[in-house]
Amino acid sequence: MRNQLRIPIYEALKGHINKNPISFHVPGHKYGGMSSYEKDEFFRGILKIDATELTGLDDLHSPEGAIREAEELLSEFYQTIKSFFLVNGSTVGNLAMIMAACPEDSTVLVQRNCHKSVLNGLKIAKVRPVFLEPEVNQEWKAAAGVNIETVQQALKRYPHAKAIILTYPNYYGMVYELKEIIDLVHHYQIPVLVDEAHGPHFVIGEPFPASALQLGADLVVHSAHKTLPAMTMGSFLHVNSNLINIEKVMEYLGIFQSSSPSYPIMASLDISRHYLASYNNSDLHFLLSEINSFKEELAGIETIKVLTFPENLGDCLKMTVQTRCGLSGFELQKRLESYGVYTELADPYNVLFIFPLLKKGQAYPWFETVDKINRAIDGLAFEDIKEVLQSGDQRISELAVSYREMEALSVKQVPLAHALGLICAEAIIPYPPGIPLLMKGERITNNKLFQLKSLLDTGGRFQGEGHLLKAGYIRTFCTTT
Repeated sequence: MRNQLRIPIYEALKGHINKNPISFHVPGHKYGGMSSYEKDEFFRGILKIDATELTGLDDLHSPEGAIREAEELLSEFYQTIKSFFLVNGSTVGNLAMIMAACPEDSTVLVQRNCHKSVLNGLKIAKVRPVFLEPEVNQEWKAAAGVNIETVQQALKRYPHAKAIILTYPNYYGMVYELKEIIDLVHHYQIPVLVDEAHGPHFVIGEPFPASALQLGADLVVHSAHKTLPAMTMGSFLHVNSNLINIEKVMEYLGIFQSSSPSYPIMASLDISRHYLASYNNSDLHFLLSEINSFKEELAGIETIKVLTFPENLGDCLKMTVQTRCGLSGFELQKRLESYGVYTELADPYNVLFIFPLLKKGQAYPWFETVDKINRAIDGLAFEDIKEVLQSGDQRISELAVSYREMEALSVKQVPLAHALGLICAEAIIPYPPGIPLLMKGERITNNKLFQLKSLLDTGGRFQGEGHLLKAGYIRTFCTTT
């Protein structure tokens, strides 16, 4: 076993800078020495390690030195066949794993509440996606995971599917019976691809859920920057079985990843693996004690509710607060922001908090936050939620038109009031979390229109054509059906 306390990339960068190098190479800021940064010590400090593929600093696309050692340490820590650093976010990991595992024109089973990058990967791969509707948790008013019975039905209907793509955990930290699903799918010799963007820290162990890697998934993507001390866009991709062609994975990473990878991002990934490897039981007990004390303080506020995970199994770094004061989740989020508390996302009912993965002795302003939450909702009366969230129209579904057919269709703009039964010509993506409400090529149903209206009425934000939606219109394909 290698020394997990080493940080090869960061060590190599520091060693390089300590030589006081004279730059006649890219990038153009010359280690922050250009006049634009001379007096800006804050930013200049970052630029000192923003290097390029120089002697001693290795090459992400053909690693032989520090980067190779760092990726091998990552693989050994997660106990995978091979692991990769990603500098273009989990998006590039999702694209690469789909392209590597899903042949053109093949049938691929996909959890319906997936990230938009998964849908983009399916489109680029030119496959036939079959969508599996997740279960709806009525207390949380949120889509959770896929039921194993849904997967069983899909496998009977599509036994020659080439892959299944799952999301675990969901954005709120909820998990489901992933081990049973993986075992079932492996009976068909079908690889399991998991977007575990929010679970890179699950490797720590209980009370965190088991990682998809530990449960036997074949390809797994981790957004290290979501819960570990990595810079934005820093992620991991793990190959975990012989059902996956590693050469293909490497080929597509070479295509999708930048040819000028960020050394600060790579160094932060190296540091994040080191941070996890040095995380111990004392750190975990301290973290859980801090989180539990924070939740206990919030439990005394009648006009919000701290939700608990089903069977108490979920990500301890996630806390969902549900409004009980007549405000929508979006309105509550805005009130919190006015007091300096910035949360990860809101939906019509909830606000999501993501906690830091603290080590023993690290301070965080928990009680200051409680005070600000109290002030933000002071004077509001208790008002319970009585709405019932509808599940999807079909447990197993396909697009109404294929990706190839879409290319030949024209598009029209129609009022939302007249959109029922038409085929959506753009992905409707509330952001965050980046999970499409309507997919391009999907038929518009009453249920989807109801959810869309609820998001619009309560202040939801959308990527893409959000201004069009707020004006009461949607883009649809011109078809004869």
